[in-house]
Amino acid sequence: MPTPQFIVDLRTHIGHAPLWLIGVTAVVIRNDEVLLVERADNGIWAPVTGIVDPGEEPADTAVREVAEETGVTAAPVRLAWVHVTPPITHVNGDRAQYLDHVFVMRWVAGEPYPADEESTDARWYPREALPDMPERMRRRIDAALDEGRDTRFEWSGAG
Repeated sequence: MPTPQFIVDLRTHIGHAPLWLIGVTAVVIRNDEVLLVERADNGIWAPVTGIVDPGEEPADTAVREVAEETGVTAAPVRLAWVHVTPPITHVNGDRAQYLDHVFVMRWVAGEPYPADEESTDARWYPREALPDMPERMRRRIDAALDEGRDTRFEWSGAG
């Protein structure tokens, strides 16, 4: 599914003005492989990402987005990292910033394919042979693969 309808509706009122949104990153693991998609909007390889719908639990969003974008069924294992992304200007000019929840997901069933228009490819990559990708995406995968850690939080130390 492309941009959620509630955001499309908001954009008719505010244009490209910045939006504060809740997001998820789903790092799906099968044995020693990580599920990645090649994004249609910018051509980068990345874990599955998505926007939490109003009233939706973030873990449910992760499950839904993986199924919608890759055809794979996955289950959440743990929350690996909660962080705020830098402000982003999307290809269409929309500006946003996300409170991102990085979930470690366990593969349940299915072989990946680009199941919607958001991706041009979807496939498994060995952990030690991931394709080039932006550092912001690599950090999300690293947080998910760091099995010895509790949930990582960003904290300024103020207060």
